[in-house]
Amino acid sequence: MSQLKRPYILAIESSCDDTSAAVLKGTEVYSNCIANQEMHALYGGVVPELASRAHQQHIVTVVKQALDKANIAKKDLSAIAFTKGPGLLGSLLVGISFAKSLAQALGIPLIEVNHMQAHILAHFIKDVHPKPPRFPFLALTVSGGHTQIVQVNATDSFSLLGQTLDDAVGECFDKSAKVLGFTYPGGPHIDRLAASGNPEAFEFSIPSVADLNFSYSGLKTQFSRLVQTSKLHNAQFIEEQKHHLAASLQKTIVSSLILKVLKAIEQTGIEQLTLGGGVAANSGLRAALKLVAKEKGFEVFIPELHYCTDNAAMIGISAYYKYLKADFTDLSVKAQARFSVHS
Repeated sequence: MSQLKRPYILAIESSCDDTSAAVLKGTEVYSNCIANQEMHALYGGVVPELASRAHQQHIVTVVKQALDKANIAKKDLSAIAFTKGPGLLGSLLVGISFAKSLAQALGIPLIEVNHMQAHILAHFIKDVHPKPPRFPFLALTVSGGHTQIVQVNATDSFSLLGQTLDDAVGECFDKSAKVLGFTYPGGPHIDRLAASGNPEAFEFSIPSVADLNFSYSGLKTQFSRLVQTSKLHNAQFIEEQKHHLAASLQKTIVSSLILKVLKAIEQTGIEQLTLGGGVAANSGLRAALKLVAKEKGFEVFIPELHYCTDNAAMIGISAYYKYLKADFTDLSVKAQARFSVHS
C-alpha cells in the first residue's frame, strides 16, 4: 500500500485537561499516550489557566513518548494533526502552537480536526469494531461539555439533529456528585455508587425538551434541592442514601438519552447508532443501550473505554481521512473554542 494511503500521522489533543499524543499509520494506532491533570480535583472542576500551563509542561514529553512507543522518527511522519476546537481556548492554543512549529520544522502538512467529529470517527480505528458502522448512521455523543445526536453521512459530512440547550450530561453528573461530597470528575463516582443502589428509590423528572434536543439544568437543580432539603431533617441522609441517589439519578439520565435515541431512529429510519464521549464510559448507559438495541432491533456500536475519553488517536483517525483528500490547513489557523460538529 502506498505512502499516500498509509501515512504516518502524529496527532495532538489538548482541548481540555488531558494532554495526548498518538501516532497512527492509516487507521492503525501505533501509540496513544495521555498525561492527566489530577490537580483539578482540588477545585471541583477544570481551571482553564492551570490546564493550559499543564499542557505546556506535558506536551513535549507526551509527544516524545508517542514517537518512542511507535518506534517512529520525526522524519518518517507524513503530517501533524491537532484539535482546532471546541475546547478551552488556552489549552487549544498550546496544542496548535506546538503542531504548527513541528509541521513547519519538518516541512510536512498540518491537519486541523474538529474534536466532536473525532469522537464519532474513533469508531473507524482499526480493531475497535470487527465491522465499523455503515453510512449513514446516528451518533450519540455525551461528555462534560456536550450532549448531541448527529447523523453521519460520510467521514466529512455531519448533520446535527439535536443537542443540549444548557448543561450537558457530564456536567449534571459532576455537579450532582459534588453535592454528595465527591471530587471532580464526579461521573465515575456516580457510576460506582449506582451499581449497588436502587434506581427506583427516588423519582426525578425526565427533562421534557422539544424535538431531539436535551436539557439537564433542571434535573441538576432537582437533585440538589432534594439532597439539601433532606439533610435538614436527617444529617446522615447522604451517607445513608448515596447509593440510591446515584442509581436514581443515573436511571433518569440514561432514560432521557434512550428516549431521544429511539425518537431519532424513528424520524430518520437509520438503525445504526454509535456512542462516544467521556460519559460513554458510564456502565449504566452502556448496558442500557445494548439492552434496548436488542429489544428494538437496531445496532449499537460502543468503543472500548480508552476511546471514550479524550485521546489523540481519535484526532489521528479524523486526520487520516482528511489526509487522503489532501485537506490540509496553513499556519494562519486559529483555535476555535466554539466549533460545531457540522463545521
